[in-house]
Amino acid sequence: MKRSGKRFLIAAFIAALGVALIFSVAAASSTLTNKEQLGKFLFFDKNLSLNNNQSCASCHAPEVGWTGPLSATNAHGAVYEGSIPGAFGDRKPPSSAYATFSPILYMDKKGQFVGGNFWDGRATGEILGSPAAEQAKGPFLNPKEQALPGAAELVIKVCTATYGALFRQVWGASICDPANTAMAYDAIGYSVAAYEGSAEVNTFTSKFDYSLVGKAKLSQQERLGYALFQGKAKCKLCHVVSGKQPLFTDFTYDNLGIPSNTENPAYQADPNFVDPGLGGFLAHRSDYAAYAAENMGKHKVPTLRNVDLRPSDDFVKAYGHNGYFKSLWGIVHFYNTRDALPTCPGDYTEAQALAANCWPAPEVAENVNTAELGNLGLTYAEEQAIVAFLKTLSDGYMP
Repeated sequence: MKRSGKRFLIAAFIAALGVALIFSVAAASSTLTNKEQLGKFLFFDKNLSLNNNQSCASCHAPEVGWTGPLSATNAHGAVYEGSIPGAFGDRKPPSSAYATFSPILYMDKKGQFVGGNFWDGRATGEILGSPAAEQAKGPFLNPKEQALPGAAELVIKVCTATYGALFRQVWGASICDPANTAMAYDAIGYSVAAYEGSAEVNTFTSKFDYSLVGKAKLSQQERLGYALFQGKAKCKLCHVVSGKQPLFTDFTYDNLGIPSNTENPAYQADPNFVDPGLGGFLAHRSDYAAYAAENMGKHKVPTLRNVDLRPSDDFVKAYGHNGYFKSLWGIVHFYNTRDALPTCPGDYTEAQALAANCWPAPEVAENVNTAELGNLGLTYAEEQAIVAFLKTLSDGYMP
C-alpha cells in the first residue's frame, strides 16, 4: 500500500474514533441517574395498579407530549378510565413534561395563586417540597385511577418488582421494611418526579428552541404567529416567553370561560356537575378558604410545550381542563371570539359550535377572564399563524 493510502486510512480511523468519542460522550450526558431510572421504571409499570393494567404512562404518554394517548378518548370525553372498569376521573390528563418547574403553591403580590400541580393545584408541594412528587403519589391510591387500596400495597409491589434492588440502592437497604412504609411512599413520589424532571422528559428540542440558537429558522407564517403571540393575541400574558428555555406558562390559574364537556363521564353521571377548579381546593383549606369564591372555575395555566405533539396528523388531542376543544385552531378561535359570537342555545360540542358560529355558556360563569381574551379582533389568517407557531413547540424536531 502506498504511503498516501496509509495516511488516508490513519486519518479515517482517527476521524471515526473522534466521532465515536463524541457519540459516547453524548450518550453518557443523556444517561439517567439511578433515581431517574428508578422513576422511569415506576412511571411505566402497569403492575402498580389494582388490576395490573394502568401505569402513569397510560395517561401521560411521551409520543403525545406526555398526556392522553388515546385518540378516540380525546375526541369525546377526554377523561381516562382507571384500573377499575367504569371508573373515570373528571379532568383531562395534563402534560407531565415540564411539570417539575412549578414552584410550591403560594400567593403573589397581586393576590394570584402560583405553583402547585394538578389542574386545581392541590399538590401544593408544601409537604415534600416538590409539587411534582406530591402529584406523583396521588394516582396510585386514587380509586378512579390506579386504585391501589393503600401505600403498603404500593410499596410491596415496588419492593418485589424487578427493579426492587434499585429502589433499595437509591433509598437505602431498609426502605422496604414495613415500618418505613410512609417513607417509601414518599420515596416513590420523589423518584417519579426525578424522572419527570430529567432531560429525557424535558428535552427542549423543539423547532422554536433551535431557532433561538440559530439552528432552525421559523417560516414567515410561524414568525407572524410568534409576533401575534407576543402582542395582539396577548398569549404571553399567561404563557410567558422568557429566558433561554421558555416554559410558556406562569404557573397561575385562570377561568377562560370554557364550556362544559357534556361527553365527560362526570357530566353523564351528574348533569349538574360543575368543576370548581382551584376554588374548590381552596375551600377545603382553612388558611385559604377566604379566597375560594374568587378562584372558582380557575384551572392551572398549562405549558404550551408539546401542545401539538402527536403520532400522526389524524390523531386527536384534547385541550382545556375538561378536554372540550379538539383542535388547536378551535381553542385559538375561542380565545379570539368567545365574547364576540352569540351564545349557543345549548350544550354544543366544539364541532357543533364552530359550525353554528357560536359558543356555549361557560361551565363556571364567575371569575371569567375578560381582560385578556374573548374579543381579540384576530383575522382567520392571524389565528392560523398562531396555530403554526404553536406547532413549533413540539420536542423532537430535527434541524
